Amino acid sequence: MGTPVSAPVVRDWLEDMGLGLRNIHKVLAGGVSPDRDAQFQRIGTLKAEYFDAGDPVFSFDSKAKEHLGQLFRKGRIWAGQASKAFDHDFPSWADGVLIPHGIYDLARNRGHINLGLSHDTSLFACDSLRWYWQRIGKQCYPNAKSILLLCDSGGSNSASHYIFKSDLQDLVNELGIEIRVAHYPSYCSKYNPIEHRLFPHITRSCQGMLFDTLETAIRLMRRAATRTGLRTTVNVIRGVYEIGRGVAKEFKTNMTILFDELLPKLNYRAVPQ
Repeated sequence: MGTPVSAPVVRDWLEDMGLGLRNIHKVLAGGVSPDRDAQFQRIGTLKAEYFDAGDPVFSFDSKAKEHLGQLFRKGRIWAGQASKAFDHDFPSWADGVLIPHGIYDLARNRGHINLGLSHDTSLFACDSLRWYWQRIGKQCYPNAKSILLLCDSGGSNSASHYIFKSDLQDLVNELGIEIRVAHYPSYCSKYNPIEHRLFPHITRSCQGMLFDTLETAIRLMRRAATRTGLRTTVNVIRGVYEIGRGVAKEFKTNMTILFDELLPKLNYRAVPQ
C-alpha cells in the first residue's frame, strides 16, 4: 500500500496471528502394538514392586553411533571462531566409531554411558551391563535380589531374538543375580525413560563440539547433568564384537529363560543356573 514496513514489524504481526517458526515434530506412530496398554500397565506394576523392595530399575538402550575425527556435528557454541570440519561426512574419513550404550538408574537419577569401539551387538549390550553392575550397581544395591531391565523391543536387545536371551543367561550365571526384562511394545521406544532422562542431556553437553579424540568425547559426555540431580559416568569398552552371531542349537532346546504368563514375548526372567 506504499508504506515501508520493517521485518521486525512483520514478525510481530505474524506472532499476533499465532504464526511462528516451527520444527517438524516426530509424533506420528509408525504402527500400533495390540499389547501397548497391557504392557504399559505391566511395566508400571513391576516398577512399583521393585522400588518398594529396594531393587534396582535400569532403563537400557543404545544411542545413535558417533564418529571420531574432524566430521561435522550439529549445534552451536560460544567461541572466538568456528571449529573446522571436513566438507563431507564420509564415514571413511573418520578416525573411528563410537557406540554409546546407556544405562539409567531410575531411583538414583544417575546415568552411565559405555562407549564401544566396534559394533552394537547383544553381547556388547550385556557386557555394558556387566561392567556397570560389577563396578557401580552392586555397590549401590548391595542387598539386591533382582534387577528390572526396561528395554526397547528391537535392536541389540531384541525381544524376538534368541541371541540376546542367550547372552543374558550367560550374564546372570556370572553375576549370580536374577535379571527381569520388560520390553516396551513396538513403536513405543520413546517412552523408555533413558530416551528423555539421559540421552537428551548427553546430546546437549556435546552439541557443536568435534569428537576429535576419544578423550574429548568422554570429557563432554561426563558433563551431562541437570538441576534435578542427574550425573553421568562414562567408560570405554574396547572389545571387538562380531556381527551376525547365531545362537547354539542347545540353547533353544534347553533354554532356561522363564517367560511370564502375561505377554511372555515382552516379559521374562533370566535366573542364575
